[in-house]
Amino acid sequence: MDNQLLVLIVAVLVLLFAARLVSGGFSLRGLVQGLLTWAAIGLIGFIAFTHQREIAAFLSRVSDGIGVEKQVVEGDTVRIPMSRDGHFWAKVRINGIERRMLIDSGATITAISVKTAAESAIEPGRMPVVLETANGSIQAQSGRADRVQIGPLLTRNLDVVVAPNFGEFDVLGMNFLSRLKSWRVEGDTLVLEPVKTGAAAHGARKRSKSGADETDR
Repeated sequence: MDNQLLVLIVAVLVLLFAARLVSGGFSLRGLVQGLLTWAAIGLIGFIAFTHQREIAAFLSRVSDGIGVEKQVVEGDTVRIPMSRDGHFWAKVRINGIERRMLIDSGATITAISVKTAAESAIEPGRMPVVLETANGSIQAQSGRADRVQIGPLLTRNLDVVVAPNFGEFDVLGMNFLSRLKSWRVEGDTLVLEPVKTGAAAHGARKRSKSGADETDR
C-alpha cells in the first residue's frame, strides 16, 4: 500500500479513537465498527489508485455509450475532445481492427492487450521485455503493428508490447506521437497534426484506395 495513504488512514483512526474517548462514547463494539468502516474505505481507495487506468477505460466506454463527443477530422488534422474522465481517447485502427485507445504521452511505447493483438494479427515475439508501470514491473512481449491509424493519420511498422496484465486496455504511446509533425492540447482538445513533406522516405504522402491521405512511415 502507498505509504502516504497508510499514514493518512492511521491518522484518521487515531483521531476517531481520541474523539470517542473525549465524548465518553467509547465502546469496544463502536471501535470495531469504526475500524472496519475505515479499513473498507482505505481498501476502496487503494484499489481505485492502483487500477486507475482500468477504471478510466471502463468509465470512458460508459461515457462513449451515452453520447460523449467524438474526434473530429479537419483536413489532415485530428482533434480529440477530452473525455469526462479527464483523458483523451482515440478511435484507432490497428491493422484494420478498430479499438478505443488511451493516448498517453507518459507511455514510451504503445501497449495493447492480448485480445487486441490476436484480433489484429500481431504475433508477439519470443523474447520477453520488462515494463515499469505504476503497479510495478510486469513482463510483456514485443510485437509490431503493420498499420496504426487515427482518421487520416497513418503510420506503419509501429513497435508494440503485449501483456495479459493489460486486460482489455490499450494505450497509444509516444512512439506513435513522435512520428507526427506535432501534438498539443488546446483547452480541452488534443490536436494531432501529420508530417507534411515531399517524397522523403518517412514522409511521402499518397492517396489511399479509400481516398484518404496517408503518410508512409
